Amino acid sequence: MTVDRAPGLSVRLKLTLSYAGFLMLAGVTLLAAALVFVLRGLPDGAIYTTGDLIANRSVILRSFAPFVTIVLACLLVFGLVGGWILAGRMLTPLTRIADATRMATNGSLSHRIRLPGRRDEFRELADAFDTMLAQLEAQVAEQQRFAANASHELRTPLAVTQTLLDVARNDPNRDTGELIDRLHFVNARAIDLTEALLLLSRADQRSFSREHVDLSLIAEEATETLLPLAEKRGLTIKTSGDMTATIGSHALLMQLTTNLVHNAIVHNLPDKGTVWVTTSVHHQAVVLTVENTGEKLAPQFVSTLVELFQRGTQHIRTDHAGVGLGLAIVRSITQAHEGTLTLIPRPAGGLCVTVQLPAARVRGDVQQL
Repeated sequence: MTVDRAPGLSVRLKLTLSYAGFLMLAGVTLLAAALVFVLRGLPDGAIYTTGDLIANRSVILRSFAPFVTIVLACLLVFGLVGGWILAGRMLTPLTRIADATRMATNGSLSHRIRLPGRRDEFRELADAFDTMLAQLEAQVAEQQRFAANASHELRTPLAVTQTLLDVARNDPNRDTGELIDRLHFVNARAIDLTEALLLLSRADQRSFSREHVDLSLIAEEATETLLPLAEKRGLTIKTSGDMTATIGSHALLMQLTTNLVHNAIVHNLPDKGTVWVTTSVHHQAVVLTVENTGEKLAPQFVSTLVELFQRGTQHIRTDHAGVGLGLAIVRSITQAHEGTLTLIPRPAGGLCVTVQLPAARVRGDVQQL
C-alpha cells in the first residue's frame, strides 16, 4: 500500500532545513562575535603596522569578508548533509511505525514493530502501538471464535427442527404430541441461546443505564428465584453478608448473580450438596462470592470456564443444560462494571467464584461513585 502525499516539503526536508538554518545562524553569530572582539576599541581611521603590513579598520573588514564567506558556505553544506542524515535517523522509528500501520490496515495484525534501543519517546510510542496491535489481534480472534461458535450452536437446534419436521412429513401417522414437545424443547433452547447472545452483546457494548443497587438484595432475590431448583436437586443454599452498595445496571447484575447461583446448583453433587452465597465490603469494593460443592476441578480446566460456549462438565442434566454462555456473560457484565472476576477450585471439590465491583461511596445521604 502506497501513500500519496500532498504537495509540499517532506518532514525530513523540513528538519534538514531547520538544522542547516540553525547551524548557519550559530555560525554567523559566532563570526560576528569574533569580529567585534577583534575590532573592539579600534577608533575609525586608526592605522596598525606589522612589518610591511599596514591595516586600518576598513581593511580588516575587507580582509575578513572572504573568510566569512568560505566558513558560512562550509557550514551550509555541512548543515544540509548532516541535517539530512540526522533527520533520516530520527525519522526511522516513525517510518517503521507507519509501515506497521499500513500492514494493520491491510489486515495483518500479527506484525510487531519491536523497536530496539533505549527507552525514549519513540520506543514508548512503538511499544504502545505493539500493545494495541496485540489487543486488536486478540479481540479479532475472539470475535471470530464467537461467530464460529454461535453459528454452530444456532445451527444445531435448526438442524434438529428440520429433521423432526422431515420425519413428521414422511410419517403422517406419527404421534404429533411427542413431536410438538420435542419441537417446543428445541425452540426454547434456540430462544435461550439468542437471548444470551443479545445479553452478551449488550454487556460488551456497555449500552445500559446505571443506578444505585444493593448487591446483597440482588443476591437474595436470585437465591429465592432458584430455590425450587435447588430443593428439587436436594441442595442447600446458604446466604449471608452485609449491604453492598454499588452503581450499575440492576438487570445485568441480576443476570450475573442468577447465572452464578444457577451454575453452582447445576454443577454440584447429585445429592446433599451446598451452595454458599456471600456479599461483603472490602475497602473501596463490594464482593459477591458464590461457592458450591462438587467434583474436584483442575486449575487448568477452571481457567477455561469463562470461554464462550464452554460447559462446566460433561455430566449435565438436559433439563437445565444451559447454552455454554453463563460464565462468559458473567465476565462481560463484570468487565462492563469495571470489576474483576476470579475463579478458584475448592480443595474439597467444587468452585469458588468471586466478583469484585467498585463500591458506591456514601457521603451523608448521597451515594456517589
